[in-house]
Amino acid sequence: MTNLEKYRSLLHDGVQGLLLTSRYSRMYAAEFDIAEGVAVVSAQGARYFTDSRYIESAQKNLKGFEVVEIGLNNPMMQALKTTLDEFGVETLGFEDEYLTVAELNGFEAALPVKFVPLQKEINAFRASKEDWELARMRKAQEITDRAFTEVCTRIHTGMTEKELEAELIYCLYKNGAEGLSFDPIVVSGPNTSMPHGVAGSRVLQDGDFVTMDFGVLYQGYCSDMTRTVALGHATEEMRKVYDTVLRAQLAGIAASHAGASGKSVDGAARDIITEAGYGPYFGHSYGHSLGLEIHEAPNCTPRNENPIPAGAVCSAEPGIYIPGKFGVRIEDVVIFREGGCEVITHSPKELTIL
Repeated sequence: MTNLEKYRSLLHDGVQGLLLTSRYSRMYAAEFDIAEGVAVVSAQGARYFTDSRYIESAQKNLKGFEVVEIGLNNPMMQALKTTLDEFGVETLGFEDEYLTVAELNGFEAALPVKFVPLQKEINAFRASKEDWELARMRKAQEITDRAFTEVCTRIHTGMTEKELEAELIYCLYKNGAEGLSFDPIVVSGPNTSMPHGVAGSRVLQDGDFVTMDFGVLYQGYCSDMTRTVALGHATEEMRKVYDTVLRAQLAGIAASHAGASGKSVDGAARDIITEAGYGPYFGHSYGHSLGLEIHEAPNCTPRNENPIPAGAVCSAEPGIYIPGKFGVRIEDVVIFREGGCEVITHSPKELTIL
């Protein structure tokens, strides 16, 4: 079943069409990324509307869609109204998580149809990845692995966090990134106690932990990875915390398999950290899904009691963050399989001292 056919399976007498406005859903439906546009999917046909900047690429690459150019001579709302009339659509499912109130009001004023929020159903197909999607995600992770190996040769005392961030971004693009899946997190010393700290002017020093959280885009799909390294030396306390985080991550990975709940996976890792006495310093969840977006569903959180399906791709990223001292996070990406999981991040996880 193609992705377009998956979306068509959502149609019934109560919803005769889908309005795809987010870049992610449009790409998923067409299996190709066009930066701007709108798509309509119905049982009678599928049309993709974009302007002259993207029309040639859309005509060459979009699967299963009739491509329509919009512009001054064919305004989008008029083109949409004509299409909905031709397709006999009276009720239109839309992406309520991506449309602003103003945008929805504009569509409702221009189109004589009933709008029904359908984001949850539209997104649900992306929980389990197809083989071709997994191939892209493995490639994205491969790029992050190569970049991490290279950036480790560039880290040294005396450079600032911002300088290291620049080196990391350079290594990501040099090794094949087509974009960044999010702004990298690069923090050092006491700043590593901030899980989402921002690189600044702090100078890296001997005895620092350095945490780097980064990811790339490859053919539209994300990677995600975190490594914490030490500069020069690590104290006994630093080693203890690092070892605890690593054991927690390995426990979470061992508990990851199709059918396991997000809560059980999170709990396997969280128990290790709690038993070591660091429970209060692990404030976020164990992991999140990723794919076209860096944060998708299903997630490995204490609140998710639902089974995670085979083919789901999730991060494995426990951490300990001690304010005023330091923090440690280690993150891999895994594919949930029957009876276990496949780890697609291959960089070493033992404590690296540079």
